[in-house]
Amino acid sequence: MTRLMQSLRHAAVLALAAGLGAAAFAADLKVGLSVSLSGPNSSLGVPYAKGMQAALAYKGEINGRKVQLIVLDDGSDPTTAGRNARKLVDEEKVDVLMGTSGVPAAIAMAQVGRDAKVPMIGLTPILLDPAENGWVMTVAQPTQLMIDAVVERMKKDGVKSVGYIGFSDAWGDLVYTALMKAAPAAGIQVLGNERYARADASVTGQVLKLLAMKPEAVMTGGAGTPGALPFLALQERGFKGKVYGQHGLINPDFVRVVGAAGQDALMPTGPIIVAEQLPADHPTRKIGLEFRSIFQKVNNAPTSDAFSAYSFDGYLVFADAAARALTKAEAGTPEFRVALRDAIFSTKEVVGTHGVYNFKPGDLYGVDQRARVIVKLDKGQWKLAP
Repeated sequence: MTRLMQSLRHAAVLALAAGLGAAAFAADLKVGLSVSLSGPNSSLGVPYAKGMQAALAYKGEINGRKVQLIVLDDGSDPTTAGRNARKLVDEEKVDVLMGTSGVPAAIAMAQVGRDAKVPMIGLTPILLDPAENGWVMTVAQPTQLMIDAVVERMKKDGVKSVGYIGFSDAWGDLVYTALMKAAPAAGIQVLGNERYARADASVTGQVLKLLAMKPEAVMTGGAGTPGALPFLALQERGFKGKVYGQHGLINPDFVRVVGAAGQDALMPTGPIIVAEQLPADHPTRKIGLEFRSIFQKVNNAPTSDAFSAYSFDGYLVFADAAARALTKAEAGTPEFRVALRDAIFSTKEVVGTHGVYNFKPGDLYGVDQRARVIVKLDKGQWKLAP
């Protein structure tokens, strides 16, 4: 954590500024990023921040205008995320909000963006009605798109019954709702609806209840490091069925913590996680490999998570829209923020690492089936599943 914060403070060449109210230098465009650099969601938030460093190194100017990034830590707390968004809007006068590392926190930020009339590019699925907030969109895949892929895989694997265990928050709700929508049509019965908090140290009780129902497989609805708990508990109880996850688990901290308990786990993810394994004609392969190269150069380490690529893609969407909005209004003005929002919602075929983005008013999400693949965890490495 300390190394990351130092990197954010000192990377002036990347036009970064970190910490509360920090500003490296005057800039023509301002991006406000609130993520979890500490707390239970930091295994997601730290990659988000690193991905933004790579994005600014990849494209540090838009139409000749420098970009200033202000980064704040929400401590994995939705209330703090809301305060951060308010600070970024009121004090830093950002042109766009980006974040954060959990669904509840993203919702809190989105509400501030709506009230202040500042566009927000979410980095995680967001549970809200777009008719009530016309200022937010997200580069994350819609949960239903990803869970549909899992259910298709379950059907192919011959699964007839699946138990569910997930977070006791909005993310756990999103995964469960998507599973309940897709599974019955595939002839799969969902057993149980066990939940646990992100800060819990054990899920043994929930797993025992689930296994008493004798499911053939288990679907998990966690994310980041805490998402490993069901896998560990299932291994301890000797469960031999298949265990499925989702894109909230694609990060190295999950792989480290889950260890052998995650062997052969199947889950959906954006294609970036297996970029080098993609067919040569896959639309995201080229930019995916470019992202990996710039990430390595900027962070002195390879990327092995899906989350750093979300912030990279969010920046690509912003850069494309800002270039168009700058022809209509001056950065830093209310008119520019309106023009930027309208430009984002008219995004056409922007190729990112996770998918190809097309936004329209009234729709939070901008990706299609090109934004998902199924991967298997094999001895600590993600492998493209047939």
